[in-house]
Amino acid sequence: MSASKGAGRVKVLAEAAVLIALATVLSMFKVYRMPQGGSVTPGSMVPMIVFALRRGVGYGFAAGAVFGLVRLYLGPYVVHPVQLLLDYPLAFGALGLAGLLRKRPVAATALGIFGRFLCHWLSGVIFFAEYAPAGQHPALYSAIYNGSYLGVELVISAALVYLLARSGALKAFL
Repeated sequence: MSASKGAGRVKVLAEAAVLIALATVLSMFKVYRMPQGGSVTPGSMVPMIVFALRRGVGYGFAAGAVFGLVRLYLGPYVVHPVQLLLDYPLAFGALGLAGLLRKRPVAATALGIFGRFLCHWLSGVIFFAEYAPAGQHPALYSAIYNGSYLGVELVISAALVYLLARSGALKAFL
């Protein structure tokens, strides 16, 4: 490996570490906390989305997965090993999907958060169906439950990414 290639990887790793730390700090401020996990924060996913926009899907997924593992460490809600994978590294790694729409940051934000939603939704259908009200299908319950806080997170994150893009600050990162 050449020295410049190694230095480039160190730079990406350092960027990821800083943005994971920022996302973690933002995730500690809960605007609203759901009873079986999930919360509304002041834009904790934005650093991961910006990283994915800057570095692409692969690096974005990796950084998001690490962020998910940090979240797991700080406040786990685990009922099964597969649920752990779905709700932490895979769900937060899915934020890296934002890297697919690098030229459209607000749409990229929606795509990343939708990827996260799908992971939590699947986890809810499989592992949290018992919480569904009588007569309500677990798939609908999981969609309502996870959509209720992730929808708010989407609005907050999309607004912040829009403001970053509109002000030109996002270009400094990309």
